[in-house]
Amino acid sequence: MVVNGTDVTVKGIDNISEQEILAYMNLIHKDNQRDEIETLEISAESGDNVALDYTLRPPQFQRIRRITGYLVGTLDRFNNAKRAEEHDRVKHGLH
Repeated sequence: MVVNGTDVTVKGIDNISEQEILAYMNLIHKDNQRDEIETLEISAESGDNVALDYTLRPPQFQRIRRITGYLVGTLDRFNNAKRAEEHDRVKHGLH
């Protein structure tokens, strides 16, 4: 099943509510605030214990550059003159 965009697998627990799954997801998110939960497996253990096995998706990386004194991620808000200025710059690579 999918809960809040996360693939969730439940093993050994018959009637688990979506509210309980969200509580487990909040518990995981509390320790991993920057990452998103990609998959979650909830398994019954001995007694009343539950095992949580999950994978995390790291946050998206956005490249920020300084162009003519402005910090920008993309050039979509630049006018044609600023785009031409950026295009004509000498690009330096790593060797």
